[in-house]
Amino acid sequence: MSHEDILQALMARMNDFAGFGYRVAFDLGDDGALSVDGTQNPPVFSGEADEAAEADCIIRLSADNMAKLMSGGLNPMMAYTLGKLKIEGSLGVAMKVASLLEE
Repeated sequence: MSHEDILQALMARMNDFAGFGYRVAFDLGDDGALSVDGTQNPPVFSGEADEAAEADCIIRLSADNMAKLMSGGLNPMMAYTLGKLKIEGSLGVAMKVASLLEE
């Protein structure tokens, strides 16, 4: 799944992020970055994570693992335990994001 495909998949879940109340950045390594600003209504999605410094939580993982996470093929807690997913910032916000991404 490409960077653009992942962004489109996130945007398809816009209603899930309505009222979320947090800013989250996804660092996909060499594949770029994505961000979700859930403090706005409707939420704002971006293919760039320029606002990562202002994010409440930064989630670092590969694009492949992000695609697996969104399709339900990767358990977020297992990914975190195995080091496939790293979190910078609020762990509570990351757990809320994980619940929103699970199908």
